[in-house]
Amino acid sequence: MGTLTAVARNTRVTLEMIKWEHSVFALPFALTGAVLAADGIPAWRTLLLIVICMVSARTAAMAFNRLVDAEIDRINPRTAMRAIPAGLLSRGFVAAFTLVSSAVFLLAAGLLNRLTLLLSPLALGIVLAYSYMKRVTRWSHLVLGVALGIAPSAAWIAVRGSLDWRIVVLTIAVLLWVAGFDVLYACQDFEHDCANGLNSIPQAFGLRGAFRIARGMHVVLFVLLLWMLRLFHLHSIALAGVLVAGALLVYEHSIISPADIRRMNASFFTLNGIISAVYFLATAADVLLFRMR
Repeated sequence: MGTLTAVARNTRVTLEMIKWEHSVFALPFALTGAVLAADGIPAWRTLLLIVICMVSARTAAMAFNRLVDAEIDRINPRTAMRAIPAGLLSRGFVAAFTLVSSAVFLLAAGLLNRLTLLLSPLALGIVLAYSYMKRVTRWSHLVLGVALGIAPSAAWIAVRGSLDWRIVVLTIAVLLWVAGFDVLYACQDFEHDCANGLNSIPQAFGLRGAFRIARGMHVVLFVLLLWMLRLFHLHSIALAGVLVAGALLVYEHSIISPADIRRMNASFFTLNGIISAVYFLATAADVLLFRMR
């Protein structure tokens, strides 16, 4: 009984550590890909498996990231109280948690179709590889963007068993959305990264340069979302969603600056979750209302 209690407690702490609830960031984009692929609502079994794949892949990636970065987190004042450096979790438990989450992802992907089964190890490799990128390149933010950006294309493959180049446009858009806000988030660790030889865009270009690069990424993102309207023959509801998402991005950039990043968490966690949800709901409503009459 004591062992089960310990496992339950460690699982709860692990879920808190990886911010499990933030799976909402990329999930709406995956669901957008699924709705566009099905030209409506996909089969409920397919939707359920897509959700399981998204949540389990992100869970594995975040747990692995905390495991790999435990020593870096220990010497960073902002992250020193995370569960592993604080001694709340053992590395062994987090490693086992990562393996279980990875197995769930591979199983769910295998139940979708042959192509998702074949591509699932590649997808898992991409989301896990991000954890090492900060040691290698200043452009690690783009790798994180790829890790989340493949969500709509993966969901399209899950529904159709093949890939259409048009959905890759949304993948690139999500890549830039994620990379842009990760550049901004990394500004919090600017001094730590410089002092410890860790690579990031803020470390390489300074805070003002990082903000300019993030803004540029988000401008291109907005253009790509507008192009998506034409590619998929979407209408006014989807357009409204893109415009709202664009307005929220402008607001996100307005509440932080190189001289004041105190509201970074509000920008990173709250607004980005809203942006992805608004985009999905507007696109799904457009597809359902205009094509299923």
